[in-house]
Amino acid sequence: MQNRKVAFFMPNLAGGGAQRVALILVKEFLKHGLQVDFVLAQAKGEFLKDLPKDINLIELNASRVLNTLPGLVRYLRKHSPVAVYSAPQHTHIILMLAKMISRSSVQVILHVGNHISTQQKASRKFQDKLYPALLWLLQRYASVFIAVSDGVAQDLVRTAQIPPKKVRLVYNPVYQAEMDDLMRQPVIHQWFNEGQLPVILAVGRLVEQKDYPTLIRAFARVRNLRLVRLVILGEGKLLRELKKLTAELNIAGDVDFAGFDPNPYRYMARCSVFVLSSAWEGFANVVAEALACGAQVVSTDCKSGPAEILVNGQYGQLVPVGDEVALADAILQALDHPLPQDALYRRGRFFTADSAARQYLAAAGIHLL
Repeated sequence: MQNRKVAFFMPNLAGGGAQRVALILVKEFLKHGLQVDFVLAQAKGEFLKDLPKDINLIELNASRVLNTLPGLVRYLRKHSPVAVYSAPQHTHIILMLAKMISRSSVQVILHVGNHISTQQKASRKFQDKLYPALLWLLQRYASVFIAVSDGVAQDLVRTAQIPPKKVRLVYNPVYQAEMDDLMRQPVIHQWFNEGQLPVILAVGRLVEQKDYPTLIRAFARVRNLRLVRLVILGEGKLLRELKKLTAELNIAGDVDFAGFDPNPYRYMARCSVFVLSSAWEGFANVVAEALACGAQVVSTDCKSGPAEILVNGQYGQLVPVGDEVALADAILQALDHPLPQDALYRRGRFFTADSAARQYLAAAGIHLL
């Protein structure tokens, strides 16, 4: 009988895009009768409670991903999954090393969720600078690199010199039937009550990549022209700095940093405009999620993902990275001239969980009927 055990290797289940993608895929895999191991450096994070009960959770009790190597080698030797999927990117090197040391026949499937050349330039972390070279050095121990957008795929081939035959484009899973129920859940936030002012929404970690200062400055320009509010869902190290900026711009009373919410879809379904202000992305899950919720979308034309999701502006406006004036103008345009909501629904729901799961399993040689 064909081995139908697969595994995910991740640092934890913190509330990030890679973790949300993994949870969606896991649920799809279980529907098709696969056994799934979830191998975590530490069993913690906002999404931990959302792991299905049928999952075999394995905690390596390592404070850092680097320290998971011995435990990961033991796992591969003992449990022999047919494939291990790893994300985010700093898990890739450790997984390839574990395969090399264990001499396992496991297929290593690496989820590449960011535009690595842009990340390499923007990051001050040594491991990000070294990442493309290490990918090239250890690529023989990876079966497939799953790129989440065409831009990421091309960049992976160019920057890390990965053979094109090893790279597969698989858009992230976004739409699943349960989203419809999640969208209808009430929003416990007074700004979303009926009759309130229009709300601009952003969702994502409070980190440099998301470039919230540009969004906040753009919002200040919009706020000078009309009564609107801004809600940002997410947590991160820049919270104090961003709050200080809103105070300096005299808009603190109209901006709410609402923290992490496991169900952002109810906010997306009710916001006036959804905005992504990132300096770089791999796919930009939240853009596709917002479309699937029927939201008007404005996004930076960052590398890579948003332009592919929005079909070069057909389903939402694209503006240059870091341009607060263009971003403000696009928000005003979206408020005044919204696109037909039916078309937005259809585009967002193109990125189905079932389709992504089948492609991930096909990468491991598991083909579903």
